[in-house]
Amino acid sequence: MIFVTEEINRNPKLIPNKSLNFNFSPSKCDDSWDMISYITSTEFKEISVPNYSCETIHCIVLFTGPSWATSSKIGTLLSIFTIGQIHYGQFHPVLSDHFLYPYLYQIAPKETRLPFAIVSLMLHFNWTWLGLVISDDDQGIQFLSDFREKIQGNEICLAFLNVITVNIKLYNTKAEKYYKQIMTSLANVVIIYGEMNSTLEVSFRRWVYLGIRRIWVTTSQWDVIAKTGRDYILDSFYDAFTFSKHHHEIPNFKKFIQTMNTSQYSIDFSVMRSEWMYFDCLVIESKCRTKSKCSPNTSLEWYASQGFDIAMNDENYNLYNAVYAYAHAYHEMYYEQVDLHPIISLCRPDCSQFYHRLKNVQFINPIGDLVTINEKTKYEADYDIFHISNFPQGLGIKVKIGQFSSYGSLGQQLSLSDEAMEWATDGRQFPSSACSETCRPGFRKFRQEGKAACCFDCFPCPENEISNTTDVDQCVKCPVTQYASMQKTHCLQKSVAFLAYEDPMGMALACLALCFSALTALILGVFVKHQDTPIVKANNRTNSYILLIALKFCFLCPLLFIGHPNNTNCILQELSFAVLFTVAVSTVLTKTITVVLAFRVTAPGKKMRGLLVSGAPNFIIPICTLIQLVLCGIWLGTYPPFVDTDPHLEHDHVIIVCNKGSDTAFFCVLGYLGSLAIGSFTVSFLARNLPDAFNEAKFLTFSMLVFCSVWVTFLPVYHSTKGKVVVIVEVFAILASSAGLLGCIFFPKCYIILLRPSKNTLKIIKKKHIV
Repeated sequence: MIFVTEEINRNPKLIPNKSLNFNFSPSKCDDSWDMISYITSTEFKEISVPNYSCETIHCIVLFTGPSWATSSKIGTLLSIFTIGQIHYGQFHPVLSDHFLYPYLYQIAPKETRLPFAIVSLMLHFNWTWLGLVISDDDQGIQFLSDFREKIQGNEICLAFLNVITVNIKLYNTKAEKYYKQIMTSLANVVIIYGEMNSTLEVSFRRWVYLGIRRIWVTTSQWDVIAKTGRDYILDSFYDAFTFSKHHHEIPNFKKFIQTMNTSQYSIDFSVMRSEWMYFDCLVIESKCRTKSKCSPNTSLEWYASQGFDIAMNDENYNLYNAVYAYAHAYHEMYYEQVDLHPIISLCRPDCSQFYHRLKNVQFINPIGDLVTINEKTKYEADYDIFHISNFPQGLGIKVKIGQFSSYGSLGQQLSLSDEAMEWATDGRQFPSSACSETCRPGFRKFRQEGKAACCFDCFPCPENEISNTTDVDQCVKCPVTQYASMQKTHCLQKSVAFLAYEDPMGMALACLALCFSALTALILGVFVKHQDTPIVKANNRTNSYILLIALKFCFLCPLLFIGHPNNTNCILQELSFAVLFTVAVSTVLTKTITVVLAFRVTAPGKKMRGLLVSGAPNFIIPICTLIQLVLCGIWLGTYPPFVDTDPHLEHDHVIIVCNKGSDTAFFCVLGYLGSLAIGSFTVSFLARNLPDAFNEAKFLTFSMLVFCSVWVTFLPVYHSTKGKVVVIVEVFAILASSAGLLGCIFFPKCYIILLRPSKNTLKIIKKKHIV
């Protein structure tokens, strides 16, 4: 008050020729101490009014605070006498009721963004398990409501909530309960919100005195405790973070405090001394007795050195602005009235008009900050964030580490200086404050039923899901072309897999196909070499050649199934399989019918002989093949085979296979082959006992039996397998059925031709007929 009134009185541009005087007194309400200051006069300086005398009437304004309760009680009384009042404590919604307090104004900015500022700091340090201590009053309950709203959805929980009763007698019965609650909690971070000179302050001082190791987060008014002069055990006090409303430093204030001599003023500074001793009575009182430095004319510098910060705190800054608000309102009113009523305005100012102007005053203070009293235009406060470290021998270090801007863009409102933080903490790591250990990458959180959202267990991510950050609620599924690593922290690209020649199975099947193809070519060579022998000529030599050539290509057909698939290969696989096997089976059918017709020729009649001589059975092969070609054409024209991928079949591979396209067309082609095979089997079975020297009906029957068995077995296996296994099964079926035809039909003949040539003569044949 002394500093700001002297600064205003020295300002020639603000109410010139007038000076401000004030008085102040301590007020003890409900066992709490508050200071009440008020302007007692606005005296004229070096001005006289000739032939006129008057009794000057002053518009008194009381500056009350910092407790809102004190301002409320005084405001009720002042409203009766139409006396203005400015509350310089924290902004309180109760004091905004202009029906109850018509002449009470609040200079402090609103604090509705403070809970969000504190939550932002908690999220920055990943402190999610917190304790909250508030006063059991309207302001504390409102802060609790706002704080709970801000922590929702931010994974922050309250480990405990201490609502400190304001009644000192009731507090004494619950003090031990409050102490045990904070001591037994695992929360390392405790938020303190409320007013000084209260039971909340008593609790805080008791906890600090008892050496409770916590990180305290509070507002700037609690600095005096955080930086107390008491000698604590090393590391008994972790750290403190305080939020102070942002304002520029007032020039010359520290110098004024350091050089001010109390003896120059008529004010009783013993009250101030007693207030300071109240904060730390044992230490300062002992120093006063031993050093005799507590006399009334002692410089304030010595008091300020006893563990108190000379810098202006929020309440002092509010009081500074409140006095300036009074001066600006009075300045405007005075110079407006002096033009209308020069003499009357000097002696009898209109106080109602003055209070109205005070309510709406808005100005830029000397340090460049915007100040407004009107609540409709009042701005949200920005906050400076300070870190306080407490060391032995009462050494407290307070460092500004960042700022919170209420009007900053989302996500950029909190700004912390890493350099300032490192300097303030000397590189120390803050302890964690969490209900559960952090879930590492590769794990997800699993909520514990009946417990807070911050309490959870960590479970590994499910199959093929990952988490690359900590404390995730849900793991992320890898794309279909990727798979999760062993640690489940990132996705790996799946490699492409198909039945390749480099694979052992692919190499084995390719060797089998080439070997059987070479064996077929060898048998064909044997037949060509012995083409004039009875056993070759007896069973339609041309059909035998066609069958061997078809089987040779049937054995080569699996080579189209091995290697990297493409659309051409996929079409050729099914087309070559269908056509070549149709040729082979229809040739077997032709040979069977030829055997039957040859036997029937010996019977009376010429009809059968005409069919045999005309070569009618030889048309069976092209006709059957043509029908199969028509079916394949329909297949290719509607839904042809194509290259398909299956990323789900194997964990770390994308399987590339040929999709049949239309399963209906595939089974029609296969069914047509089956009908030809069944027809050949039936005819050959009926002709197996016909009397002929080289009757191969029995061998044809066995070959068709093997062929049908292979493909009947193939169908259920085809439906129950996927990926490369389907290809392997199909290739094996092709090789097995082709080998069955080759072995059952031609091996016995090769045995006679190569090993028993004596039986391959006309003489033996005639001898058999005679016998």
